[in-house]
Amino acid sequence: MAAPSMSSPPLIEVRNLSKAFPGVKALDHVRFDLLAGEVHALMGENGAGKSTLMKILAGVYRMDGGEVLLDGVAVDIQSPAHAQALAIGIIHQELHLMPHLSAAQNIFLGREPRKAGGWLLDEARLNEDARALFERLNLRMEPTTRISDLTVAKQQMVEIAKALSFKSRVLIMDEPTAALNNAEIEELFRIIRQLKQEGVGVVYISHKMDEIQRIADRITVMRDGSYIDTVPAQIPMSQVIAMMVGRHLEASDKAIPDTSGNEVLLEVHGLKRGRAIRDVSFRVRRGEIVGFAGLMGAGRTEVARAVFGADPIDAGEVRVAGKAVRLRSPQDAVAAGIGYLSEDRKHFGLATGMDVAANITLPSLARWLRGGMFLNKTAIAEVSRGMVDKLRIKTPSIYQMSKLLSGGNQQKVVIAKWLVQDCEVLIFDEPTRGIDVGAKSEIYKLLNDLASQGRAIVVISSELPEVLLLSHRILVMCEGRITGEVRGDDATQERLMELATQREALAA
Repeated sequence: MAAPSMSSPPLIEVRNLSKAFPGVKALDHVRFDLLAGEVHALMGENGAGKSTLMKILAGVYRMDGGEVLLDGVAVDIQSPAHAQALAIGIIHQELHLMPHLSAAQNIFLGREPRKAGGWLLDEARLNEDARALFERLNLRMEPTTRISDLTVAKQQMVEIAKALSFKSRVLIMDEPTAALNNAEIEELFRIIRQLKQEGVGVVYISHKMDEIQRIADRITVMRDGSYIDTVPAQIPMSQVIAMMVGRHLEASDKAIPDTSGNEVLLEVHGLKRGRAIRDVSFRVRRGEIVGFAGLMGAGRTEVARAVFGADPIDAGEVRVAGKAVRLRSPQDAVAAGIGYLSEDRKHFGLATGMDVAANITLPSLARWLRGGMFLNKTAIAEVSRGMVDKLRIKTPSIYQMSKLLSGGNQQKVVIAKWLVQDCEVLIFDEPTRGIDVGAKSEIYKLLNDLASQGRAIVVISSELPEVLLLSHRILVMCEGRITGEVRGDDATQERLMELATQREALAA
């Protein structure tokens, strides 16, 4: 992909930008620039400062020091509305749309066209203006469609149209493909290339290396709130990773242990739940990591939630260490020794309004009750600090509110709570979603360590390289059924994809 001319003046330029929060130096003399018609990727580990930098450009935060130049002129971006007026748009990883309103109403919310001297909403013009934006993006979408009736990918397109309605020349995209399938990603890339041709500058934040090399012109790397370097996107990703983490990542040991004689810790037989789960059976032995692969909607998460007691089942049996257990709720599963890390950590894994220590110890509070009434806060603090050190959770204190941590560190807090609970069976659903390569390496090592300690591990991941790297055995699902089983050292991406599109179920 040919990069824009570097002789062109930057659309936006950041010089020596600094920002601090209580106990945290988020940005330290950072620099960054974006050219017209360029996709500039911003990369770094969680907590590197990427989102903080972009929120300053979007007017969410005010900078403490440094300067921002727009077309060579210094500006002080005071609010999101001011950023929009300066033609800077941002699409957050978590979309900000009103589900009960139409696509057109969301795009022009607060700026609706009026008629009759401003007394009446001009619904026809509202839809017409939205349709013009969709046509500009070559999107087949009705402006009157309610947001709740759209897929996540279509909702994201509405966010892009909304940003363009402000005539944005700078468009910031934060993890835009996190919830998209391959076809939807291709559609997003088509739109990004079209915006490039129109002269829009795109800041692209992502941890997915293959995407960066396909769509970006340049890469800027940040680490620990500091600027590291800006390089062409065509350089080997190993160099980018080295800049991001500042150290060499340990290669994972792919040797498959012989667990055939080990105790079966988790046994699932004949699990059924409507069309989502259709006669699923499998075993996981002590010391084994079993991966679940499959396309979106294959039923992997549904199986995990059913085993954890989060969703009711129509039929089937679950055994833990040979004993049949009745799992009517997650509390039953935890009592049976099963821990579950949900793919949606903010809704089902983390109490964001509580601090780090509270989240880490929440499932195990009974352990620290004295006299049945009072918590041993000293012991809770000691356990929490131990987990923060063990998992390298970046937080100024165990009493930091969890919502203030980066996504990767929030994920580590969720993992920590199940380690404190000391569950024998651990189910990890998308354990590294939204996590950078350095943190991924640490979590991979952690999962292997847990298996070597004798725990039974289930890993569900949409990233085939991750499943291949971690798993001793891989079960592949399609349309609610297990369609194949492959030993880890015999597995290939091609074989897994073949099974993931195979409709006939594997004979039990």
